[in-house]
Amino acid sequence: MNELALVPMRDIAEMANAISKSNFFGLKTPEQAAALMLVAQADGLHPAKAATHYHIIQGKPSLSADAMLARFQAAGGRVKWEVYGDDAVIGTFTHAAGGSVTIRWDLERAKKAGVQNLQKFPAAMMRARCISEGVRTVYPGVIVGMYTPEEVSTFAPPEPAQEALPAPRREFIKLSEATVMLLGCETIDDLKKVWFEVATNCYPDDLAKLTQTKDEQKATLLH
Repeated sequence: MNELALVPMRDIAEMANAISKSNFFGLKTPEQAAALMLVAQADGLHPAKAATHYHIIQGKPSLSADAMLARFQAAGGRVKWEVYGDDAVIGTFTHAAGGSVTIRWDLERAKKAGVQNLQKFPAAMMRARCISEGVRTVYPGVIVGMYTPEEVSTFAPPEPAQEALPAPRREFIKLSEATVMLLGCETIDDLKKVWFEVATNCYPDDLAKLTQTKDEQKATLLH
């Protein structure tokens, strides 16, 4: 992915507030929008792309099937649609790092899995599940454990809390601890995950220095 200039947290906060107020993308709070923007930025995308690439379903972040496929193809993956129809969707996914696999989703399997909107959009719903399974099987690193909205919607909703408890006091990560976490990453995928945790939980005054540490560690891992 192309390297983009880091967007300051104050600008992300302003964009997150505007997106949540628009009600256009299903992001109900500025915190949800800001969190997804940080994920997008860690993935090398402009934070504003979070609104179109990611979704919040049942309180869980998810990545659209089209975005998954685009990332897979950008990373050198290929897909050949063997069958594409309302009765079944079959795709063969190939990547140099993971080989090749053929994934089949038909109506029987989709109904058993609880896939929604089959009566209105059967081919599109099965295509989304096919993409997620195919990409995750052949080259999982490109989606870093993300699921599609179609998958997340079938997950069991969390059980309601028995009683309302006071919100726990937020604990910030100290600069020294965050620095050790970043420098301890051994892969780019690990660095992305750690950076998301660090960026969302560090002291605001430490963000610039930690960003420099993250960029230096990334350069080290890429060489």
